[in-house]
Amino acid sequence: MPSTQEKLGLISDLIRLAHADEELSEPEYTFIHTLAKRMKLDALTVDKLFSEPIASKPITSELKRITHFHKLVLLMNIDNNTHPKEVVILKGFALKMGIRATVVDEILVRMGDYEDKIIPSEVMLKIFQTYYN
Repeated sequence: MPSTQEKLGLISDLIRLAHADEELSEPEYTFIHTLAKRMKLDALTVDKLFSEPIASKPITSELKRITHFHKLVLLMNIDNNTHPKEVVILKGFALKMGIRATVVDEILVRMGDYEDKIIPSEVMLKIFQTYYN
C-alpha cells in the first residue's frame, strides 16, 4: 500500500499532466478524483492539490514506477485528445522515474492499436519486460 505522501505525489503528477494543455477537461478532473477516492484521499485534499501540487518523491519499486506511469498514460488519453504538451510532460515524468525513452516511444506508438488509446496493463507490462529483461 502506498504511503500518503506517495498518493499525494501521484495525484499531483496527474494534475500537472492534466494542466499541460492549459485546459482541464471534465473527464480528467473526474478521473483524478475517482482515483484519489479509491486511494482513500478526501476530495478537499485533492482540490487543494489542484492549486498547490506537491513534488512527488522518487519511486524505488519497479512495479510502482510502472503503475504510476500507466496512470499518467491513462489520464493523458481520458479525454481522447493527446496534446503535444502532454507528451512532453509525460516524457519528463518518465525520465524522472528512470524509464527509458524507447519504452515511452513504444507505448506512445502502441496506444494507436487500442480503442480510445487505452493500453491494457498486461500489454504495458510486456513492453517494460521487453526493454528491462
